[in-house]
Amino acid sequence: MNILILGATGFIGSHIAAKLASDGHKVTGIGRDIARLNARMPQVTWLRADIATRLHASDWTDLLAKQDVVVNCAGALQDGLKDRLSDLQTRSQMALYAAAKTAGIKLIVQISAETSGPSGTTDFLATKRAADEALAKSGLAHVILRPALVIGRNGFGGTALIRALAAFPLILPLVHTSSVVATVTIDDVANAVSLAVTGDIASGSDLTLAGQSETLGGIVTRHRNWLGLPPAPIVGLPALVAAPVSWVADAIGWLGWRSPLRSTAMQVMSDGVNVRGPTTRAPFQLEDMTGFLARNPAGTQDIWFARLYLLKPLIFFCLSAFWIASGLIPLLDPTRAAHHLESLTDNTTAVALTFVTCAIDVFLGATVLFRPRARLALVGMMAVTLAYITGSLLIEPSIWLDPLGPMIKTLPALLLAVTGLAILDER
Repeated sequence: MNILILGATGFIGSHIAAKLASDGHKVTGIGRDIARLNARMPQVTWLRADIATRLHASDWTDLLAKQDVVVNCAGALQDGLKDRLSDLQTRSQMALYAAAKTAGIKLIVQISAETSGPSGTTDFLATKRAADEALAKSGLAHVILRPALVIGRNGFGGTALIRALAAFPLILPLVHTSSVVATVTIDDVANAVSLAVTGDIASGSDLTLAGQSETLGGIVTRHRNWLGLPPAPIVGLPALVAAPVSWVADAIGWLGWRSPLRSTAMQVMSDGVNVRGPTTRAPFQLEDMTGFLARNPAGTQDIWFARLYLLKPLIFFCLSAFWIASGLIPLLDPTRAAHHLESLTDNTTAVALTFVTCAIDVFLGATVLFRPRARLALVGMMAVTLAYITGSLLIEPSIWLDPLGPMIKTLPALLLAVTGLAILDER
């Protein structure tokens, strides 16, 4: 069958796309950033599209043409720079359902979540619930799947954070350590979608995919063992400690960074990720987390990822602070700062050049915090640093012998920019 996957570039969507393609289906994946996926997953046809902008049935005509099934894996945790939950998870979905009737779509498989419980009032779950209810009433053949916390071979979002906490040195600092969290493997999620497509899961089904349940502390400890790290005691932290972290994470969300430490994730985790009330479970045996981790032993790359995950925001904050400070400090005494350029030109021009270089430094320091332009900012930092090094060697090489080492300090800053560029990608 011809299958269109929304959100196919994400953690869940990419695994589902690979599974359905291996089943022999003709799979088309759409996402906002597909630059590398043609090479990475050539078995899937990739189209660039932002479904949050497709708010009317007519907006879906081109994507639904010649498709038999739609699998919706698109979603976002909360509003941010490129995410508007009401558009992405509700309005666009209702437009899709209307268009699907006209296009003759045979089945829609919806990847949703457990939307009941205290956290059901969050925009994240409320918009998902609205879309689920609209789909159930649409008259379209459909299957709704509600996975718990998804565990996969790769880390992304919540699972990435769990690995990062598991790799924390000496102690395991946790908030909501006793919250009960149900897990499901990414393989079982992909298998459930495959069974829905073949009709082995009946149309109209609303299934919860939840296997092993354990406390958050237990899950983090189990992942630490999986990484092969020595035992460490859990240090429970009050929720009040997490609040400032969530405020910062929410703020940088508007700069394009999708942190799993945002307030919505913390609220959901405080309530636990568990099955509540009567539910229909998947019609096959789900693999538990213990078996999955044993079947997928960790490698060195997993330890590197876990240790770098929480260092990544610190790297970018340090780079930003360094460049902004290096641009502002010379402005305290621009005449003195321009002294190094006076061998090339007159004092007025030297002062003007000082202001220009300071402006460049501040611009790069601010831009690196803006996720859509972070890559360009990092490349700019590297280029400007090399220009500064070259210029200093040509104009005033003696500055390298300064006891305070102002030029020597550019070398670790250059290396930090290279490191930031190396770990920038999130998918």
